[in-house]
Amino acid sequence: MKDAARNSEACRRLAEVGGIGPVIATAVVAEVCDEKRYSSGRHFAAWLGLTPKQHSSGRKERLLGISKRGDAYMRRQFVNGGRSLVRIAEGRTGGIWDWINALLQRRSFNVVTVAVANKLVRIAWAIQARGTRWPPA
Repeated sequence: MKDAARNSEACRRLAEVGGIGPVIATAVVAEVCDEKRYSSGRHFAAWLGLTPKQHSSGRKERLLGISKRGDAYMRRQFVNGGRSLVRIAEGRTGGIWDWINALLQRRSFNVVTVAVANKLVRIAWAIQARGTRWPPA
């Protein structure tokens, strides 16, 4: 798997993002091989089950925990990648670190972990679908 990740340009682009290693990179390249399969990063995150489940009625909007739909293996890998970023975020500044530290002030560790995993999924989709590099120019 490491050799496949090293030999693939798409996997190398994805591995530049913190929290994404060869396992996640190869899984994303295999899943998002056709950029038209998911119209946005949010649709990809929803397919993985990393977006809030809605139970709304009338004007009252109720957002529950994550929906846990889709590929459990990929969701678990992204959550583990998000957890690794949240663990080392304290004391770091700039970019995503400020966002993570601000969330940690308001929410629990596990909630922030899933939020970071959701962000990683969206970043991975954008890199794969658009063929860009991280950090974006």
